[in-house]
This record gives sequence, structure tokens and C-alpha cells, in this order.
Amino acid sequence: MHRITLIPGDGTGPELVEAMRRCVEATGVAITWDVHHAGMDVLEDEGTPLPESVLESIRANQVAIKGPITTPVGHGFRSVNVALRKTLDLYACLRPSRYYEGVKSRYPEADLVVVRENTEDVYAGIEFERGTGECAEIIEHIERLTGESIRPDSGISIKPISESASERIVRFAFEYAITNDRHKVTAVHKANIQKFSDGLFLEVARRVAEDYSSSGIEFEDRIVDNMTMQLVQKPELYDVLVCPNLYGDIISDLCCGLVGGLGIAPGANIGEEIAVFEPTHGSAPKYAGQDKVNPTATILSAVMMLHHLQEHTAADRLERATAAVIAEGDRVTYDLKPTRDDPSAVGTSEMADAIIEALQ
Repeated sequence: MHRITLIPGDGTGPELVEAMRRCVEATGVAITWDVHHAGMDVLEDEGTPLPESVLESIRANQVAIKGPITTPVGHGFRSVNVALRKTLDLYACLRPSRYYEGVKSRYPEADLVVVRENTEDVYAGIEFERGTGECAEIIEHIERLTGESIRPDSGISIKPISESASERIVRFAFEYAITNDRHKVTAVHKANIQKFSDGLFLEVARRVAEDYSSSGIEFEDRIVDNMTMQLVQKPELYDVLVCPNLYGDIISDLCCGLVGGLGIAPGANIGEEIAVFEPTHGSAPKYAGQDKVNPTATILSAVMMLHHLQEHTAADRLERATAAVIAEGDRVTYDLKPTRDDPSAVGTSEMADAIIEALQ
């Protein structure tokens, strides 16, 4: 029996998570769901979008799966997703992007995995607001240390990249490649410009790669802007991409776009002892309660979770059933139809019903 923290999320999260839960239970794996709530829906009652009870549950169970949670843009609380990763030291964000027959894509040959460092970079959240005394002090300090002037009406964000975090994420990428029969790791960076942050990441990546020289895993590096062009031109040349936090966020969305979009993009956030699984896409609050959105990314996140739990047979069955429903193309949501206004499109729950039937 597995005890798993279940966080429905907000926006469309609860209906996606319910579809996922029914599909996972249909595999026959014995699970007790420890349900806890986070996000905008609990902010007023709890005074925080991430109650301590949620963190306590995840620490106790060591495995969680969550629906998307809304992050306000430009105001309000910081991302709950980022807070979870930092607080629980979920240092590796794993985002696979592969093509499934029946999905509209110009790149059916694409099969990519982004390994994103999760705890540092500009996502560290060290910021100084324009016009504050603290920001003015930082600007003055930088000018004193470097001789470089910064406009006084600037906001400041700090980008820390450490040797230790870089080493563990690159090792994670190599170990993932070995375990999953991948053939190449590519480190993505901007070391030509940011020599002391991205430069450190690249230096460490090259050093770690030497430790795996006898593994049969090829290693290379790419400057991030060139990497985006390479992926659009010839994604078949790439395999596992290991990235600092910001580039990993951007590159993973690009990779999702190659194979059909965020609706089929699962994700995992993994630490030394704890793993939290979630779809890559957002909460789409304008569709909340409409039973409309695609549950595939959440269901495929559960496939990753089942593999993590060593329930490999159930994971493979659930992925095959999901792929079969998508390939057949009848009982799928509007975004998986040839046109988005196709009247034969079904809702979230009915697509889950089809996947459950395919499991039988």
C-alpha cells in the first residue's frame, strides 16, 4: 500500500487530478490518498497559499502528486510550485517530451528529456524592488565593487549558481541517462556572456562528464540561444538536456511545443528523499469547472510517479492505455482533435473514462 499526498490545486486542477486519480486506481495499485489543499483557494482561510500541513504530509509520505496551482503575474504571492521545490530541496525538475501518435506535431521524431536545476538561478527569489532603500543600497554597492553604473530606477534580481548544486544536477542527468538507456547529455548555458555563473555551471558539467567517460553516455554543451535553434531544426540529434533553472523552464516548454504542447507534458520534482509529480502546464482558471481541459499531462505525471514507486507494470499499462486513446482519436479533448472546434470532442472526465476502459 502506497500512501501519497494528493494536492488538487486550483483552477482546473481539481478536475484534472480527479481524472488522474480514477485512472491510477483502475491500474489496481493499492494507494491511500492523503488529500491536502494549496493555492489561491486556501489563501483566505489559511493566510498562506502553502499551509504547513501540506509540507508535513509530503515529508511524511515522501511522494506527492499535485494539480496546477495559479501564480499571480506581477503581484501577489510568489509561486507555490517554486516554494515547494525550495522548501523540500526538490533539486531536479524532470520534464520528458515525446511524441504520441495522434497528436498534431511537426516533429514526430522528437524524444527529449529536460533535467532542470530547481533551486537556484533567478528563481532563488532574491529581488530588490525599484525605488526602495534596499534596492538603492544594492545599486550603490555594485557600483562601488565593479565601477559599473546601474540606472537608479532599476529593479534588481540576483542569479546565484553554485558549484554544489550544479554538480548534483549534472550527476542526476547522467544517472538518469544510464538508468533509462539514453545516449547523450547536453549541458545548456550562456557561459560566453555570464562567465562567473553559467561559466561555473559549464565548468562543473565538463568535470562531472569526465567521471562518466566510461559509461557510454556522450557529453556536449550548447549555448542556450543556439540550443533553441538546434531543437527547432533537428531535435532528433538531442536526448537529455541539463540546464540551469531559467533555461530549463524555457527549453522544456519549447520541447513540449515540438511534440504537441503542454497538454501532454508531464513533470516531476525530485530530491534525495522526496518526489512531487505535476503537469507542466498552468491552472487555466478560465476553464475551471467546465470539464473541458486535457488530462493527459496529469495522467502521464502519474505514470512517472508509478515508475518512481517501482510499480513499473502498472505505469506501462497506464501509458499504453493513454497512448491508445490519443491514437484512436475519438474520445479526446478539443485540443487533441484535428480542429479545436470539433463537435465530437469530449470532456476531461470522459477522456479519463476512455483510458480506464483501455486499461481493462
